[in-house]
Amino acid sequence: MKKILLLILCISLFSAIETKGQINFKKLKNKVLKKETNKKTSSNNTKKTNTNSTPLLSTLNFSNKGREWYVSRNTGSGQLGTKERPAKDLGNIIHHLKPNDIIYIAEGIYMSKGKRGSDEINVPVKIYGGYDTSFTTRDPWNKHKTIFTGVNEYMKLTTPRLYIRTDQQREKNGQLSQGSEIIIDGIIFDNGPRNRYHKDKKLAIRRQASPKSGQNPSPESGGIVIVGSKFMNITVQNCVVMNTAPTEGAISVRVFKGGKALIQNNFCINNTGYGIQARTGYMGSDKTMIPQFFIKYNTVLFTWKHDAVASYGGSALALDKDLTVIAENNVFGFSHMGGIYSKGAVLTLNNNLFTGNTKYDYKEINSKMSVEDLLDESEKLNPYSQGNESALIKINVAEKWANIYASRIELSRADVDAAVSVSNSGANQLRSMLGLNLQGSSVKMDAEVFLPLITIEEALPAGLMPWNGKGSSIPK
Repeated sequence: MKKILLLILCISLFSAIETKGQINFKKLKNKVLKKETNKKTSSNNTKKTNTNSTPLLSTLNFSNKGREWYVSRNTGSGQLGTKERPAKDLGNIIHHLKPNDIIYIAEGIYMSKGKRGSDEINVPVKIYGGYDTSFTTRDPWNKHKTIFTGVNEYMKLTTPRLYIRTDQQREKNGQLSQGSEIIIDGIIFDNGPRNRYHKDKKLAIRRQASPKSGQNPSPESGGIVIVGSKFMNITVQNCVVMNTAPTEGAISVRVFKGGKALIQNNFCINNTGYGIQARTGYMGSDKTMIPQFFIKYNTVLFTWKHDAVASYGGSALALDKDLTVIAENNVFGFSHMGGIYSKGAVLTLNNNLFTGNTKYDYKEINSKMSVEDLLDESEKLNPYSQGNESALIKINVAEKWANIYASRIELSRADVDAAVSVSNSGANQLRSMLGLNLQGSSVKMDAEVFLPLITIEEALPAGLMPWNGKGSSIPK
């Protein structure tokens, strides 16, 4: 009997322990499931956050740390590119450059490899000019000028003087590289020696080559052209661009998805097309990914139309659609068309000076307006923009060049068309009988003064002193 009672007691105790164990297991299981749910929620929130922010790290191809290179026209030799044994020209070491390399360039006149007059780089790099030959002191607009130029010889390159394009770099899996940074700082770009001038008088450029005389056309390209990658930041500062004859920008920067650009303390003088051009490579709908531009303390003077009778070009600053732009403390003056031409960028304008522009101070798509009408008539301008003004200022350029510029004769397409007369030639009589358009007489369309050469010594004083805190100044 005792054995039976003991057996019953053991069975009951075991059942209770098993039941208690089951309850504890259920509680443990519930806790685990709760933690997993919280973990997944946290992970999803992190993913959402990352989607709307710029990645901190570059993709594999652009994650290289990079090395330092040194270039000196006066003391360089070979391709080691060290401080002790610098290279002689940037063009000589381009094939060695890796992502995120840093290049220091000493004073001197640089024409690229073989005097071809153009450098193209396909990885993100940082370039700093304006050093002395020992690379210990820096003064890019005065004592230690680093000048990028070339020569006008038949079959030389007519591409941009410095062209950096990284948007075609690919990772091993076939995806485009993204991230990293590009910096251009402290270089003077002078296309004067690359241009072809009418009768070699340096008064008017010509855009056609002359194989007979061994002359190239004037390069139809800018001084600095940069096309970045997604999530890449680009900086152009402390540079001078002059005597370029592009259709687009003397300084042209294209930023892609999630990227930013800083264009600061540059001096653009005597160029066709646009002095500064802000471009977009993003056409998506996510507003947080729209490229951002910060354009500050630049001076842009004497921006010409594409040619003497063109109706395009001739604005100090041009902005694409699908951009967010803040432009502050700039000087936009003496453009053949206008100060700013925006194709619909979301724009904030603060404390900019507009002076001497022929057609308008600000053009938004097809609407032209003066500074006084900006806040009243613009549809894209930030309503809190302030401090913009129009004023007469004295431009400190050489008197000789100023007199040449003032003597130019403005031509228009309408004037040229009106001057055409129809001859009564046999060819025109035949065309009339056949119902064809008659052929008019040829009319001279090239101006005698168009983008006349201005030297660095003549131009630079106008970019050294700001007007009431607006415009470029000596780099510090």
